[in-house]
Amino acid sequence: MPKVVVAMSGGVDSSVAAALLKQLGYDVIGMMLRLWSEPGKEDSNRCCTPDSMTQARRVAAKLDIPFYVIDAKEIFRKTIVSYFLEGYAKGETPNPCLACNRHIRWEFLLNHALALGADFMSTGHYVRKQVAEDGRQILLKGIDPTKDQSYVLHVLTQEKLTKALFPVGDYPKAEIRKIAESYGLSVARRPDSQDLCFLAGEDYREFIQRNAQDMLKPGAIVNHEGKVLGQHDGLPNYTIGQRKGLGLASPDPLYVLAKNAETNTLIVGLANELGQSELLAFNVNWTCGVVPSAPFRAEIKTRYTAKPAAGEVTPVDNGTKATVRFDLPQRDLTTGQAAVFYDGDMVIGGGLIIQSK
Repeated sequence: MPKVVVAMSGGVDSSVAAALLKQLGYDVIGMMLRLWSEPGKEDSNRCCTPDSMTQARRVAAKLDIPFYVIDAKEIFRKTIVSYFLEGYAKGETPNPCLACNRHIRWEFLLNHALALGADFMSTGHYVRKQVAEDGRQILLKGIDPTKDQSYVLHVLTQEKLTKALFPVGDYPKAEIRKIAESYGLSVARRPDSQDLCFLAGEDYREFIQRNAQDMLKPGAIVNHEGKVLGQHDGLPNYTIGQRKGLGLASPDPLYVLAKNAETNTLIVGLANELGQSELLAFNVNWTCGVVPSAPFRAEIKTRYTAKPAAGEVTPVDNGTKATVRFDLPQRDLTTGQAAVFYDGDMVIGGGLIIQSK
C-alpha cells in the first residue's frame, strides 16, 4: 500500500484530497505546517491559525488518519518573508507563493514526508498530472478554469512531480464541496482563502510599513523624458498599471509605467504607453522535462489572474533564461512575477520576469 503525506491546511481542498486518496487505498498521513506570523497576529495568518489547525485535526480524526504539525516558522520567515521584502526593495512586485511552493511545500515539507517513508506527497492544488509515453511527468491545468493553480506550480521539477499527487484537480470546486459533505467533513462550506497568508488579510503596504519602513523613501515621479511631475511616498506603494492615488494633476489620466529602485523614481505615462511586447525571464524551470531546442509558440500567463496571451518563446543561455515576444502588447508586465508558458492545458515551463520592453 503506497504511503502519501497530504499537506493539510484546514481548508476544504486539502481535506478532500486526503479523503479521495484514502478511498483509493493509499496509506494517508496528514501533515500541516506552522508558518511564521507577525507577533500578535497568529490568529490571522491565513494558512495556520489555531482554528485552521483545529479543523485539520478534526478532518484527520474523521478520516482516521495520523496528523502531524511541523514547525516551519523560522525557515518561512527567512526564505519567504525576506524574499517578499527584498523584492519590493528592488522595485519589483514579488509573488511569494511561487517561492513558497518551490522551497517550503515542495522542498521542506516534501523532505519531511520522505523522512516518514512516504512514496508521495499531495496538496489540494487544482492541477492535474499525467505521465507521457517517454516517462516524463506532465503538469496540466485543473479541470475548473476558475480555480486552476498551475501558474504557481510551474516551479516543480520532474523529480518533484514524480512524488506529487493532485486528486482535486480532476473536479470543479462545486463538486469538491459536495464530496466534502458526502464524507461529513466540517470544512465543506469553509470559505476559500485568497490573500497572502502572512499578511493576515491586510494590504501589503501596511505590512511593509511595520516591517521595512526604511524602504518607503519619498522620491520623484517622472515621465519618460525625465520631467519631474510630482513626488511619490515610497516605490513599494505603487504597482505597474496603477492609475489612482498618484496625486498628480493632469488633463489626461496617468498610469505607473515602471519603478526605478536605483534612482528611487516612479515613471508614469499615458495609457498608450503601457503596452510592452517583450520580456526576459530567468531561473526558468522547464516543467515538461525538456528544454526546447528552438523558439516555439505558446500561451503565456504573466500573473496568476491574467488571461494567457499568445506569443513566441525563445530559450537562451542553455535554457536558464527565456525571451518572450507577444503577438499583441501587454499592459501589466511586472518584474518579480512569473511568465508561465502553456501548450493548451500543458505547462511547458516558466521563470521570473526580470526585464520587459
